[in-house]
Amino acid sequence: MTIERNSLIINYCIQENNLTVVTELFLLGFQIRESLRNPLFCLLLVVFCGTICSNILITTLVSTTKSLQAPMYFFISQLSISDILVITNIVPNLLQILLNNGGSIVFIDCFTQLYFFCAPEVFECFLLAVMSYDRYVAICNPLRFSTIMTIALCVILSVICWMLGFSFALIYIIKMAKLNFCGPNIIDHLFCDIVPLLDLSCSDTFIVHLEIYVMVIPIVIIPTIIIVLSSIYIISAVLKIKSSVSRQKAFSTCSSHLTVVSIFYWTMFGVYVFPTKGRTLTMSKILSLLYTVFTPFINPIIYSLRNQDIWKAILKHAAW
Repeated sequence: MTIERNSLIINYCIQENNLTVVTELFLLGFQIRESLRNPLFCLLLVVFCGTICSNILITTLVSTTKSLQAPMYFFISQLSISDILVITNIVPNLLQILLNNGGSIVFIDCFTQLYFFCAPEVFECFLLAVMSYDRYVAICNPLRFSTIMTIALCVILSVICWMLGFSFALIYIIKMAKLNFCGPNIIDHLFCDIVPLLDLSCSDTFIVHLEIYVMVIPIVIIPTIIIVLSSIYIISAVLKIKSSVSRQKAFSTCSSHLTVVSIFYWTMFGVYVFPTKGRTLTMSKILSLLYTVFTPFINPIIYSLRNQDIWKAILKHAAW
């Protein structure tokens, strides 16, 4: 295996300006036995197909069903689009790597994969904050909800979230594209991610790391503050409701969203924020797998299983 890796390094590098410039990368994926690779391949394929079908179903239902023409469902459909982008960007290449026990990827494809991975994830950070604000207005200011959360405002907020997602991701890509990669070209990971690429660079990455940490403030910290404050106000308002039936209904409208927010942020923090000291590469890969593959699979399940309006729309279309 060591000889093969060394030969890959030699074959995938060229000499330019007295530097060995890497032109291709080799993703190792899961280095496991074939008896385990095949079941894992089947599992990921099933999850991939299930994610695509369920998110397309939600998007279609929201766009064609009058009873789902509400801000909450509009934002859920935008979340579904984001999940589709993430999983279609990661899983097909991951399945190929898994079958071949590794696979090469040229730099332009690697940075393209990184871009279309970062953009939807950054978008989701902002979208979850917008969805929290939507739930806050619905529960804390129900009489003014229809005048505040208009369709026009929802579209504008969604467009802003998409623009911020693709803009911040573009900043990441531009900064990383300026780095030199002149050392080993082997990434012991499942896909092209920020940290593994920075580890391969032979340039000084201090400024890049610093800029990434600075951009965490608008991307992660500010949306998190909005979500936490909205949740506090929502819980406070719900607890003041005297009717147990109304209280339960109010909690049910927010519990699905809070569950999605918790899964998204805990998995993201587990991969990028929490200390990695003592964590094995296999554990890092598993966390990344949960973050990129299983979270988009779980989101539509959470929103649909506990939502009577979506179930009614599904049954209505099935009856046709």
